Amino acid sequence: MTYLAHTAHAQLCALWVSCVGWTLTAVALGLIQWRIWQVSDREIITSGEAWVGIWRACFNSHTLVTPGFMVMHCKYISLTEAFTPPEIVAGQVLMLLSLLLGLCGNASGVYALRNVYFGMQKNPQIRVVFFITGGLCLLAAGMSLIPLVWNINSVVTNQTIKFPPEFRLPPAPDSQQVGCGIGVGMVGTVLMIVSGIVFCTYRLPVRLQPRILPALTQEVYLDCTLPAKTVTDSQGALTNMRGSDNPAFEFHEHL
Repeated sequence: MTYLAHTAHAQLCALWVSCVGWTLTAVALGLIQWRIWQVSDREIITSGEAWVGIWRACFNSHTLVTPGFMVMHCKYISLTEAFTPPEIVAGQVLMLLSLLLGLCGNASGVYALRNVYFGMQKNPQIRVVFFITGGLCLLAAGMSLIPLVWNINSVVTNQTIKFPPEFRLPPAPDSQQVGCGIGVGMVGTVLMIVSGIVFCTYRLPVRLQPRILPALTQEVYLDCTLPAKTVTDSQGALTNMRGSDNPAFEFHEHL
């Protein structure tokens, strides 16, 4: 027999994949290594490397240290500043929306699996809830993919950012490369896409047709008498006999 719970094993795995993807998206949002700048002037940037994220720009320095840090100088990148490039603005807005939609998608997946595994078999909305869950996961992945790809394109084309003087960053880097923040975000986005597709492909089980019982080979008597039996007599002829009554029982009845 096909039970409803037997049809949602792939969706249970997809929920775990979606949770991991959502977590990686949140980690990528907080990392500063989205774009790595290589600079030749090491008077202030002593490591020769600066990191530009979507919220902060930082570098290691022995001469200029931000309070609360040991050897690092960081400045916050505001959404409303004139120097903030559009790919970073898109990252700040869309990554937050992606986290919100991903959280809603995971909550919807938990609700759908609860209906499946806790015996709510006659709920006709299970497939609809799984489809909504997959749609939320795919929408969250699409929102995070836009700023990730946009920042990759900015690195490949070597686009610069005109930081204010207080950032102490050069007008343009000698070279730049994609950081681990974008890599973590891309892995999380791929996992969200995979889980969304699995959720959307859920199908309810097909109801089994009633079985047809084989024809009875023996007549059933409604008066509870014994059926006729076919036996062989002493001469080998086939004769029909019925069960005989017990004389002792009849004698007892006549007393």
